[in-house]
Amino acid sequence: MDRSEQQTVMPAYLNRLAKQLEPSADVVKKTLKRKGDIVHILYLKSVVDMMQLQAIVVKPFYEISEDQDFAEYIKCLPYETKMPTGDEEVLIEITKGNVFVMIGKQITLLELKMVAASAVQEAKMEPTIHGPQLGLSESIETNINLIRQRYHQPSLIIETLQLDECSNRSIALFYDKDRVKPKLLENIKKRLKTLDVELVQGGADLQYYLNNKKYSLFPTSLLTERPDRILHNMTAGKVVIMVDGSPHAIIAPIVFFDFMLSMEDTYYSFWVVMLIRFLRYGGLLTCIMLPAMYVGITSYTPDVFRTELALTVAASRIGVPYPSFIEVFFMLVFIELLTEASMRLPTMISATATTVGGLILGTAAVDAALTSNIMVIVVSLVAISTFVIPISEMSYAVRASRFMLLLYTTAFGLAGLVLGTLGLVMYLINKDSFGEPYLRMFWQNRQEELKADKG
Repeated sequence: MDRSEQQTVMPAYLNRLAKQLEPSADVVKKTLKRKGDIVHILYLKSVVDMMQLQAIVVKPFYEISEDQDFAEYIKCLPYETKMPTGDEEVLIEITKGNVFVMIGKQITLLELKMVAASAVQEAKMEPTIHGPQLGLSESIETNINLIRQRYHQPSLIIETLQLDECSNRSIALFYDKDRVKPKLLENIKKRLKTLDVELVQGGADLQYYLNNKKYSLFPTSLLTERPDRILHNMTAGKVVIMVDGSPHAIIAPIVFFDFMLSMEDTYYSFWVVMLIRFLRYGGLLTCIMLPAMYVGITSYTPDVFRTELALTVAASRIGVPYPSFIEVFFMLVFIELLTEASMRLPTMISATATTVGGLILGTAAVDAALTSNIMVIVVSLVAISTFVIPISEMSYAVRASRFMLLLYTTAFGLAGLVLGTLGLVMYLINKDSFGEPYLRMFWQNRQEELKADKG
């Protein structure tokens, strides 16, 4: 087959690919011609950087002298990506922003994609006074650059995978090969490859599917937007997963106590950190147990209080027409509504609206004898304690757990509170995160285990 016949046959393949992308308006199929040389290109102009395409492909094609081989020039470009075998895989690469270049029999894919959201965003989920103030980007290439700039170790491995779902999202795995446990890494890769989902739109979606249990209350992986938290956990031998198009990274495996760690803890002195953690865990217990404890004591065993305090509580409830557990349930639901409203309202008015709403409705409820003054104090303390938990995913689980303890205490009194708490602890003890115990106190990476074995 001579050269003219090859040029006739090869464009048929390109036409077949273009036909599968049509009638989309952003499909571009062009032929570049000069003396005896013909180059066919196919791309989607909505996802390709046109400036790069012009500077790297079109302009050099017409500027290279006739005695130089343009095909060799294309092969030497650092933008070349691995060529898939099937038509479907090639089309997926084109939709990602790769340019299909055909020179005679040589077919090349050049990664010249345009990233519209590559800017690094401010950390909003985990704000801190000290430490980095910027988080991750929605571009996976930018995120890889951020991690590489902060973790200068040759043992840092970055693997890219493609999810088998509608969007064909690219994901990246970050880990330190000298610190990660091989079985743990294998377990995470296996779970990623066996995911059977229709669509993944971001890190939170993938985290839900990786949880592997539909009705699990407590998260088994941690969602973060902070590069310093990513580095802190990679150093501990954990795996970080990022999804293209999402400014959040997934850290796995995770233990319960990781959710109570703020990155500011690494910047303070020992005693300051101990004080802050004491307050944090005190707030956790207050958030979970205080509403149930109030019901258990006022309705079943008021003699637990001193006589003066018991009389004060009883006096505050004079005129309230229903039992204490209904009062507590009503106020907790009211607080949850205020919390959700503050998250959904525009930033400029959310603080004012929720503060004014809480004050007005709280005062009106007391004046109307729908609740007692002490109940308002209890619920306010519970609401404040909820926001002490650094990671929002754990705060949601804690908020749901306190309703469960309230139900047990309403049915069985303080004995129900004790039984419900023991049941919650037993549930956490039997829970695992990618094969690692969920309620373990100390995390040990691979290097620490090797040192312990040698010792």
